[in-house]
Amino acid sequence: MNKPFITDLPILLIDDEEVVLKAMKRAFNLAGITNIITVNDSREVLSAMAQQDVAFVLLDLSMPHLTGDVLLEMIIQSHPQVPVIMVTANDDVSTIVSCIKKGAFDYIVKPVDTGRLLAAARGAVEVRELRSENAILHKRKQKKGLKTPDAFDEMLTRNEEMISIFHYLEAISHSSQPFIITGETGVGKDLIAKAIHRLSGRKGDFVAVNVAGLDDNIFADTLFGHIKGAYTGAERDRGGQIKKAAGGTLFLDEIGDLSMASQVKLLRLIQEREYTPLGSDKPEYTDTRIVAASNRNLDELKETGEFRKDLYFRICAHQAHIPPLHERLEDLPLLVEHFLKKAALEFNKKKPTVPDEIYVLLNAYHFPGNIRELRSLVYDAVSKHSSGVMSLDTFRKAIGGGKQGSTKKSTTQSMLTFGSQLPSMKEIRRLLVDEALKRAENNRTVAARLIGITRQSLSQYLQPDST
Repeated sequence: MNKPFITDLPILLIDDEEVVLKAMKRAFNLAGITNIITVNDSREVLSAMAQQDVAFVLLDLSMPHLTGDVLLEMIIQSHPQVPVIMVTANDDVSTIVSCIKKGAFDYIVKPVDTGRLLAAARGAVEVRELRSENAILHKRKQKKGLKTPDAFDEMLTRNEEMISIFHYLEAISHSSQPFIITGETGVGKDLIAKAIHRLSGRKGDFVAVNVAGLDDNIFADTLFGHIKGAYTGAERDRGGQIKKAAGGTLFLDEIGDLSMASQVKLLRLIQEREYTPLGSDKPEYTDTRIVAASNRNLDELKETGEFRKDLYFRICAHQAHIPPLHERLEDLPLLVEHFLKKAALEFNKKKPTVPDEIYVLLNAYHFPGNIRELRSLVYDAVSKHSSGVMSLDTFRKAIGGGKQGSTKKSTTQSMLTFGSQLPSMKEIRRLLVDEALKRAENNRTVAARLIGITRQSLSQYLQPDST
């Protein structure tokens, strides 16, 4: 059975032979595609395209009045975002190469094979979506405001890179192509996935599945479901998560942990929009959009053979990398205030006042657990709070007083360099204290914790005659 593809725009068929137009239209109709425009006079094509945007064009090469190669150049010039598939009566290599050089997306040969026709059409739809999204994104680059800010209510940020990601999500929101979200644990990849779903306007549900640790059988049963009698204990038919997400979004978290066998099944789902419930021999089709996430480097996994290259390139049709919290420290006040309010509400307490020192302390921390870790720290501190100014003991304990690995990694600029004459221990100690004070914004308590000494010792090192 021919696989369906999805497009909201009509398809434009151009051929001077009515019998050919009817044959191609019928092939699309049988595949479930009914939004089709036909034109049998090449002189009417540009006016038809001016009145109606189209997904792609199927253009006959040999026609009276305007030949296909001439019309191809005119379409490319006036509608560069629309892919053009050439239809030729013979497999002449030089003619085909000439059309491809002029900008044709693909070609098919008469008599038209239905499978080849639908495969070329599916590819054209994907290219059309990508071109449209790139055009939208380019237009929005100069705009500071978001078109749909409500979609990002769960994500508090003033970081420019995050705002840029939000603009990108708006640009690709209506695409049916897969989306991969990468980033460290705790950066909020699930919130990005939910935002994509809200922006898409899809009527179906948002369904999330954490695939880490699922063996191949459990993965298949979870996603695709099973029919009665598929295995011992399968007493009735059960639809999988992909069925629950029909018309919506399926979010696959930790996709980098999938087994190779499960990767093959996922590739087929993405590539063909086809899956088979366990125990069934009848494939089913889905219009669900796939959004995936990974805290592992999929590019490295691809090179080591742990992640299939064909799946990698399919799943990365659209992608966004979420920066870690230590790269967006300007968001700390927003996030801390947000978590304080939520924690106080949950613990039925008055929102505590926090000292300004908290931000100096947090700015010096690397946050290996990112936003999720910050949330836990704030909730823990609020749970222990009784009255007055909130204690920072929870944060100081977590940050660990400057233990190795707990604070930000040193940059090349902040590392000490030595000339021909080595500095004395006194000079090194003073340089270390000065660097700690710089990172702690001259807060001596925080600076002392960063290098693992007491505040009194740090003050002593600052004395002109200290040894």
